[in-house]
Amino acid sequence: MKAIIPAAGIGSRFYPVAKSIPKEMLPIGGNPAIQFVVEEALAAGAEEVIIVTSPEKPSIMQYFTPDPTWHERVSGKEEATRFLEDLDLISQSVRFVFQREQLGLGHAVLQAANECAGERETVLILLGDALVKSEVPCSRELVGISHEFGNASVIGLEEVSPEKVSRYGIVGGKQIRDNLYKLDRLIEKPSPDIAPSNLAIAGRYVLAPCVFGHLASCGTGYAGEYQLTDAIQKMLESGVPVYGYRYPGRRFDIGNPDGYRETLLAYGK
Repeated sequence: MKAIIPAAGIGSRFYPVAKSIPKEMLPIGGNPAIQFVVEEALAAGAEEVIIVTSPEKPSIMQYFTPDPTWHERVSGKEEATRFLEDLDLISQSVRFVFQREQLGLGHAVLQAANECAGERETVLILLGDALVKSEVPCSRELVGISHEFGNASVIGLEEVSPEKVSRYGIVGGKQIRDNLYKLDRLIEKPSPDIAPSNLAIAGRYVLAPCVFGHLASCGTGYAGEYQLTDAIQKMLESGVPVYGYRYPGRRFDIGNPDGYRETLLAYGK
């Protein structure tokens, strides 16, 4: 299984600091936020992690590129040496592709299509600016449900208040057991009066590889961007089953100052 982490956004909600520090590189303790996301992907069984980044954010690639000079600099410092060795091990599974135009989440995912060409297994997608704190890694749970239903597509969900549904992709469907739904509709940022539920897509996906073809064919949607939600809706319409799992734990959005402060408090405990 391959994992894709979109991390090319300009981080406008975190200006002006995002002019020089990518939001994904903001520290949570001693590690940048994106390292938690990469580790979650590997814990879920991903053999390769593809980070979709921008040429204007070189620090992400630099961080995951082993550099012998750093080992020389920390020679004799046991803790720092161990940290670098662990990071080098993680980095062996990380690859990079560039998104050179800011055309939305779906466009970012589409940049990894060539890296996933010929794949028959599902693809794990984790947003690079969202951390999920839970007892069992969220992505591992989604992958387990996918395997249970024959490598089906599964989307992570969270419940939001009705006044916030217009901020998210929202799903509709039939509940088949606690927290698990068979979906029949997805809509990007609907007004509350047409939203099929208050279950929002929440930063984690396990999707059949046909999603790339649907992304390429459906073109731009809401806000003139390639919407991953639209491509998944096309999957449904073509007969591909898609499930939604309202995962336990809590998602943290590090892409804005308030969310980042909440993340620091939660991960500092």
